Amino acid sequence: MNSTVAKTLVQCDFDNTIAEFDVSFMLLDAFADGDWRQILQEYREHRIPVGVFSQRAFSMIKADEATMLDYLFTGNRVSIRPGFHELLAHCSARGFEFVIVSNGLKFYIDAILKHIGVRDIDVFAAHTEFNPDGLNIIYVGPDGQPMVENFKRAYVERHLGQGYRVAYIGDGYSDILPASLANYVFARDDLLRHCREKSLKYMPFNDLNDVVRGLQSIPAY
Repeated sequence: MNSTVAKTLVQCDFDNTIAEFDVSFMLLDAFADGDWRQILQEYREHRIPVGVFSQRAFSMIKADEATMLDYLFTGNRVSIRPGFHELLAHCSARGFEFVIVSNGLKFYIDAILKHIGVRDIDVFAAHTEFNPDGLNIIYVGPDGQPMVENFKRAYVERHLGQGYRVAYIGDGYSDILPASLANYVFARDDLLRHCREKSLKYMPFNDLNDVVRGLQSIPAY
């Protein structure tokens, strides 16, 4: 019998995947001083990469970290998709590593995870410098260098290069390319539609308990 256990890593998006809504969009709607959705349209039309979108859009926000987190938590505006704690427990029980890789901002992801009692998870997302003239957003790749596109893909490639089987969980346009590299794909919304249109292998999910059931089918060897 082969005693080598395959290493499995679950790479999960955050906004619209763990969180039921896009937290970054909520903050932009509440605090951006300008038409950030016009910049979003440029991104969706593939005219600018995600790093340029984030830098330009979030530079319109002059609020500080405490003000934005107070907005999220005092208003009870953040809801977590059912099954998240069960997903973490399943990964722990199976020896699967779990990481969050998001185009969102690390400061609010870390704060939300702490708020719901989740700790000791690696989060790779945009770093935020808080300035009175507007936020400065920086994506840092696995090599420690700033990058403006293919952020999620870079981490899938790193994990594959480290010998992991990668299970990818996501929902949006930015998840299409990294998911195409993964061994297993759990999809909803835009990513789900893409997988269906291209006849790609995937498992749909509504809540994260669906992902747990799908992961149960992944063999240990």
